[in-house]
Amino acid sequence: MPPSGEAEPAVLAIADLMVKRREASRPGRRILDRVSFVVEPGAVIAVTGPSGAGKTTLLHAIAGLVPPDAGTVSWGDLDVTALPEAGRDRWRRDSVGLVFQDFQLLAELGVLENILLPMRFDRWRMPRAVIERAETLAARVGLDARGPRAGKLSRGEQQRLALARALMRAPQLILADEPTASLDADNSARVADLLIEATRETGASILLVSHDAGLLAQASRVHRLEAGGLRLDRGLS
Repeated sequence: MPPSGEAEPAVLAIADLMVKRREASRPGRRILDRVSFVVEPGAVIAVTGPSGAGKTTLLHAIAGLVPPDAGTVSWGDLDVTALPEAGRDRWRRDSVGLVFQDFQLLAELGVLENILLPMRFDRWRMPRAVIERAETLAARVGLDARGPRAGKLSRGEQQRLALARALMRAPQLILADEPTASLDADNSARVADLLIEATRETGASILLVSHDAGLLAQASRVHRLEAGGLRLDRGLS
């Protein structure tokens, strides 16, 4: 098992989360309006909704990348919203795997080196077991670990590479924003299966934003975000 934290996955609790969009000469518009829900350990929770509803903002606020105007994000006993920036950085590094639409790959590095990037926080010289895990993750998303630089990959290949990198440290929480959006049907199914397998292998929790019906069907619950509010979409749960 990869060198992630030893603690058991915790409950992710979002309480009364509010984020406003500030516009010149206008009152701030609420993108998220008192959003509350819980992600249990090992659960796969999905959020869907119309374009521009604030789904990406929700993930960014939970990850500590966007400071909320009100409310809290808690990971077990840890109040993430109360942490200083350095503390949020450590929490993301130790506990969270991020798969966002801006993949944040290093274009000049190859497949293997991009997957290994999260491990560079701990060491520069990689043990053979860590390299083998990176190679295995590359294969599981259908990539050649010795393949070309990330900048030469298609967008779909980059998306799969970003997922492999997010799983490298066996995070306790995975936040994924449209993880199958740039993929064909076969690779969408591959990525969906890998995300679900990650929860079974490590007990991780997944919170994902998606419109992929196949991926939504595998979620424990599906919520719909619209007009700033979140509701349980029982038709898909």
